[in-house]
Amino acid sequence: MKNILKGMIETMNAVKPPRMTALRQLHDVENGDPFNILIGTILSARTKDENTTKVAGKLFAKYKSVKALANAKVRDVEKIIRSIGFYHVKAKRIIEVASIINTKFNGKVPDDLDTLITLPGVGRKTANCVLVYAFEKPAIPVDVHVHRISNRLGLVDTKTPEETEFELMKKVPQRYWLEINDTFVMFGQNICKPISPMCNVCKIKKICKYYKTNAS
Repeated sequence: MKNILKGMIETMNAVKPPRMTALRQLHDVENGDPFNILIGTILSARTKDENTTKVAGKLFAKYKSVKALANAKVRDVEKIIRSIGFYHVKAKRIIEVASIINTKFNGKVPDDLDTLITLPGVGRKTANCVLVYAFEKPAIPVDVHVHRISNRLGLVDTKTPEETEFELMKKVPQRYWLEINDTFVMFGQNICKPISPMCNVCKIKKICKYYKTNAS
């Protein structure tokens, strides 16, 4: 895994240094605040990175605490986040999540997966993102990029992101888990794209199952 991650980074830097992912940027801008990262991750679903970052910034500028967002009116939140996908659903969801954290968890975001996934709209990927980007706890958030690239490389042979997560957890040493999501997502956005991946510039193509199958 060390060589794979290194090869991805070297490939990206050789082509064009990639911009940070939305979650890495959110981590840096919000100083790793667990609540803001949780809400930002919920907002990021099916939304472009740059839009997530912009909308999250506006939201947290207005609602500066868990309690403030918990007491917000849905229509007011909708006005702020209306440029992202499914904003009606997400506005209600983030207020509900804020309310639960405010009342049930004394304003503190849980730092374990089993508790996080009890929150409305929080699945394994979102929970794992919070563990990695907010708490720096070893976890493997698997989105479409991580799922696609893991299968293309031949690291796994899976049908769903959840299957990919469990297989990677078995096969990848835990010391690399914190790096996987950020690096794989950047690589998927910039090099190993869903359509027409840039195999010609890829520095790990010699160990890639997809390249070996499609090179001829």
